[in-house]
Amino acid sequence: MNWQDKITSNPEICHGRACIKGTRIMISVILDNLSEGLTIEEIIEAYPPLTKNDILAAINYAAELTKERIIPIDKLVS
Repeated sequence: MNWQDKITSNPEICHGRACIKGTRIMISVILDNLSEGLTIEEIIEAYPPLTKNDILAAINYAAELTKERIIPIDKLVS
């Protein structure tokens, strides 16, 4: 799957934050829900415009972002 087919960023929508195309559902919202332990099915239930492929695109987008920047793990642990 090509995440670029599912994700857009437009300064006029959600202040330019990455969203699923055709929605105002930000990628960060999807990832936050996943990190809280929600399943793909639960996220789709909470956000009916989403599909499984939208959520997988959000994960792929996040994976791509991690390739661009290194965050020292020891700095995150308190």
